[in-house]
Amino acid sequence: MDGVITKTSLNLKPFSRGKVRDTYFLPDGNLFMVASDRLSAFDVVFPEGIEKKGRVLTQMSLFWFEKLKEVVDNHLISTSVPSGLPSYLEGRCMTVKKVKIIPLECVVRGYMAGSGWKDYQKTGAICGIPLPAGLKNASKLPEPIFTPSTKAEAGHDENIGEEASRKLVGDETYEKVRDLSLRIYSAAADYARTRGIILADTKFEFGVDAEGKIILADEVLTPDSSRYWPAASYKEGISPPSYDKQFVRDYLETTGWDKKPPAPHLPADVMKKTTEKYVECYERLTGKKFPY
Repeated sequence: MDGVITKTSLNLKPFSRGKVRDTYFLPDGNLFMVASDRLSAFDVVFPEGIEKKGRVLTQMSLFWFEKLKEVVDNHLISTSVPSGLPSYLEGRCMTVKKVKIIPLECVVRGYMAGSGWKDYQKTGAICGIPLPAGLKNASKLPEPIFTPSTKAEAGHDENIGEEASRKLVGDETYEKVRDLSLRIYSAAADYARTRGIILADTKFEFGVDAEGKIILADEVLTPDSSRYWPAASYKEGISPPSYDKQFVRDYLETTGWDKKPPAPHLPADVMKKTTEKYVECYERLTGKKFPY
């Protein structure tokens, strides 16, 4: 098995290079997406990669695309490595439809956590959405809320309210992605509960396909895009242990780093523990042994 992959250089025309994924044009007009092992935290990419991370992200997305196919269509075409491309792509690549990406990060929050908790402490609201008084860190919200942000290729995504979101993408598109996001979150959270996991929050990305249909794009419900908590150790009022990047974020909060590039180097034990958490998240949610 190949080691840590932090960059790719394929004999294909590049389409985009994100914080984690490298995407290329295929001759047939579709896109070839590769999940690297790069780690991004606080929207900064780190010098070290996290072993197995790209494969976990890809395999988790594949699991959820299949699980949610009755709720929403997605961009997946194939998981095969095209002829002539290197073997290290196995398990970390997807051939996908080329879609017109809707420029919103579609965030759904079901619990008080992270930046939402900080916002609530200051304003009594999350992203301008008023919430009841007396909620604590990790409290379950009265109902899931939709708090979109702008998509940033570099730097920090920025939370924007409903009015700005409607202006950005139009009323009809806004309402469709809002309603889809809430439906997907509810379906995924209900399933995760049966596996002993709380889906605290997540973010989705949507695109418009050639037929004009809004479909899921990029990754879905991975430890990179979602906050997962073990239900057995959940307790209101404290930040629960997590299966996601929160482990790295919590470590970074102790370092004095100003959350601006360049990112600091991560200790070997933090990287190893992060791999273990990602793999455990996959195995707990799917009920299967991680295949790589």
